[in-house]
Amino acid sequence: MTDFMTTLPLICVQLLCPGDQRSKSVQFQFHNTQGWLWFLVISFLSISTWAVSVADTADLQICLKMLKQTIEKSDAMLYSPSIDDSEENCENMLLKCYMLELIMVLNEEEVKDSRASCILAFNDRLDSSSVGCPPCEAYSLQNITIFLDRLNNLLEKKTTQGNM
Repeated sequence: MTDFMTTLPLICVQLLCPGDQRSKSVQFQFHNTQGWLWFLVISFLSISTWAVSVADTADLQICLKMLKQTIEKSDAMLYSPSIDDSEENCENMLLKCYMLELIMVLNEEEVKDSRASCILAFNDRLDSSSVGCPPCEAYSLQNITIFLDRLNNLLEKKTTQGNM
C-alpha cells in the first residue's frame, strides 16, 4: 500500500513537469480521451429522452388492439390521466403511468404469452424521469373502457405531434 502512495505523487509530478515533452503528449491524449468520453456519455443520455418514436407508439396501438378483448375483461379501476392533464414535459410520464397500469392488468388477467411482450418492451424504452410531474396516483380512477380511450387519445396525440 505504501508503494502505491509514493508512486502516485511521482506519476503526477512526471505528468505535470513542463520540460518533459512526453508528459505533454500524455496530457493531451488524456484530455482528448476525456473529451470523447464526455461526448459519448452525453450522446447516450440524450438518446433516452427520444427513445420512444412515432413508430413505437404506432406499434403500441396495434398491440393494444390485439390485447383489447383480454384487457377489457378486467374490472379494475385504473389511474387514467387525460390529455387535458398532460403538460408538454410530462407526456412520457403519463405514458409510463399507463404502461404500469397495463402491466398490472396483464398480471391480474394472467397474460403471459408473447402478446404482452410489446407492452413490456414499450415500458422499458420509456424515460421515467418525472421532474415536476405529478405522480400516477394524482390522476382520477376510471374503469378499463375510459382508461383505454384516454390511452388511445394520448397515443394518437403523440403520433400526430411526431408527424408534424
